[in-house]
Amino acid sequence: MQVVIEAIEADITTLALDAIVNAANESLSGGGGVDGAIHRAAGPGLRDECAAMPMVRPHVRCPTGEAVLTGGHRLPARHIIHTVGPVWYGGDKGEPALLASCYRRCLALAREHDFASVAFPAISCGVFGYPLAEAVAIAVAEARAIADEPGSLSRIVFCCFGPKALQAYRDALAA
Repeated sequence: MQVVIEAIEADITTLALDAIVNAANESLSGGGGVDGAIHRAAGPGLRDECAAMPMVRPHVRCPTGEAVLTGGHRLPARHIIHTVGPVWYGGDKGEPALLASCYRRCLALAREHDFASVAFPAISCGVFGYPLAEAVAIAVAEARAIADEPGSLSRIVFCCFGPKALQAYRDALAA
């Protein structure tokens, strides 16, 4: 089955898909940006589910570059895949490999759970400061890398907040 990869401009918390991806912090405690919006929209059940996850080291439930799965709670999406993107320090501290790992881990979880659809925000492009063009190139490359693999995944959505991000994703997908 061919995987459709698309970019849309929308509020990720409104999407009725198998899973949406949360650009989380390592403690999975909610925060600002898309993380805060997802936590607010999902309600207190998400906070409780995240708090019940074991720490892998002090204050860390999900290390940078990894991903974990929770229920969607009050969201139209059935599940939330939480991933922690890297903070941008100029690109020479392993940021590209960590960001690519975020996408690979999320897509692996989607496949492992037989999801047909998943939506991503622009991971690390908010307060973590990752340059949009570089992040988009990584996101699109990782999505394309799994597009021909067998499995239930049939739709990958890049959910953009604003026209600048939307155009960056559409340009990368057209290339």
